Formats: sequence, C-alpha cells, structure tokens
Amino acid sequence: MKEKSMKTISAGDSIKGEMRQSLVRDPDHIRLGIIGMTPGNGHPYSWSAIFNKYDKKAMTEECPFKGIPLYLNKEDYDSIGIPGASVQCVYCNNRADAEHVSRLSLIPEVVDKPEDMIGKIDAVIIATDIGSEHVERAKPFLDAGLPIFIDKPLCDNLKDLAFFRKAVADGAKLCSSSSMRYCKEFIPFHNGHVREVGTLRLITINMAKYWETYGIHALEAIYPIAGPGFVSVRNTGDDNRNIVHLKHQKGFDVLISCISDLFFDPTITIAGSQWMLQIHTTDSYSGFRTQLVSFINYLRTGVRPFPFAETDELMQLVIAGIESKKRGGTEVFLSEFK
Repeated sequence: MKEKSMKTISAGDSIKGEMRQSLVRDPDHIRLGIIGMTPGNGHPYSWSAIFNKYDKKAMTEECPFKGIPLYLNKEDYDSIGIPGASVQCVYCNNRADAEHVSRLSLIPEVVDKPEDMIGKIDAVIIATDIGSEHVERAKPFLDAGLPIFIDKPLCDNLKDLAFFRKAVADGAKLCSSSSMRYCKEFIPFHNGHVREVGTLRLITINMAKYWETYGIHALEAIYPIAGPGFVSVRNTGDDNRNIVHLKHQKGFDVLISCISDLFFDPTITIAGSQWMLQIHTTDSYSGFRTQLVSFINYLRTGVRPFPFAETDELMQLVIAGIESKKRGGTEVFLSEFK
C-alpha cells in the first residue's frame, strides 16, 4: 500500500489527540523566506544551507562566521537538505549581507523589504536573536496570516510577551525555540528521565555571551528535563557576567552561568540524592537540523512541536533574569507576570 502523501492529510487525521491540518498550500513543496542578521548571529547562512545545500568553496572561504563551515563540512554533502522544503527569499537589514547569504546558501531571491516576500513564500523564518525586535519583524507576516518561526528568544520584555500571547490565542501559527532543546545528547533525559540520580536536587549549565540573547539557550536545554513549574529567578551578575539561580516548584534548583567571554561548551550537570550525571553536546548541525525539521513538521501537520505555554514560561524566565539584574540581584517571582 502506498504511503499517504502529506497533500492528502485531512482535518480528520490526528496525532496523540491533536488534529492534523496542513498550514501550507503544498506540504510537499514548502517555500520559505528567511530574515537576518544581527551581530554575532549567522543563522541565515547556516539554516538556509541546511535546507538548500551551499556553495562549499565560497562558504568555507568567505563565511564571516567561521564555525558554520566547520560544522557544515563535517556532514556528507549529499545528505544535506530537508526534503520538500527550501529557502526561496532572503532579507537582511544590509542588502549586501543578504546578497552574500544568497550566493553562499543558494537562495534564489533577495528582497528589499521583508514584506516583499509575501505572496512568494508559504512561511517565514525570522533568524534574528534580539528579542525586542521580534514584534516589529513578525507583524507584517502575522497580519498576512503566514506561519512564522522566530529564533530564540521570542521576546525580552512583558509588553512583547503579551503581544505574542494574544497573537497565539487569536490563532497565529507561530513557534519559537532554541536548538539546545533538540540536542541529540540531551533528548534521552527529557520528560524527567533522570530517575537514576534519585531525588533531583540541582541542574547546572554554563553558557557564553549574554543573558538577553543566549540565556535562552541554557534555559531551553534544561527545561525539557526539569519540566514546567519554575517559581523564581535571581540574577546576581552584571552585563558581562550573569550568575542566575532558578527555583522550581518541585524543590530543586537550577544554576546558570552566562558569561560574555566564556568558551562555548554546553554541558549539563544533573545531580540528585543518589547519583550525578554530566551530559555534553558537540553536534551543532544535528541540533539545528532537528529544530528546523520540527518547524517543517508543524507546517505539514498543524501540530506544534511542544505547547506554546512552554515558550511563554521560558520567556518569563528570560525576562525575570533581566529584571532581577536591574533590581540589584533580588529574587523575582514569576507570579508577578501572570
């Protein structure tokens, strides 16, 4: 019997009780637009290459983010690509950046304004990591009814979180995540699968760069392990050195060190009453690809990769960390944000 094409999925199909409903006109040929860049974030190069393949020589010699060709070139080139989806349009604030991304990552069209993509694409990826910009960047596409993936963090203030909450409540097809949620080394420990440590007491993780942009990487790495139910956040650091203590309603603590010039080598330590585990990840490509595949599956089925309520709580944690620092390291309770 032939496997059912994604085109024939009907509203009557279901996944774990959720209704399947494709969000795009042709689930087998999904046209994407991508928007970037921000300082230090080269996702338009790498994410587009994961969909489209790339000019190997130009990417290796010219990409301004040297880590990108390093992990792309480790892969079998013929295996690169996400079947049935491709990036067709790119926009960057600086057109020269967009033209360079287009050439290296094989994107057919550069547009002068993000809105110029509308009518040419089925969904958009906003591949920028400054949360305060995301409402403005997303609004034209939300108004047009297009599905959107927004890079982490979705937002960094309560006003914008309220905007996105309302948009999703009103039916916006929107999701956001960090690739750290999808690291293959971390996934076996999701959903509380850490019984060997006994009663969970402490989770720690170190992270590079800044809390406002990279704190979410650490948070989303540990969130599927810890589960929802965070109570408070205390950030006793400064602009370059964020030392963050989170309390969970189940009685364990989370410690995150997010330091501007720290070597980026994410390792999670999970400690309990009987044992301790350390989990290390080194495969950036796998995490990014799995993250992007999850968005494509969402477009094909209408089933979110995880509930928006998780993104909501994660953004509260990001915002609480910012607010605690402003208040001189006082404890900020998430109950303030309800």
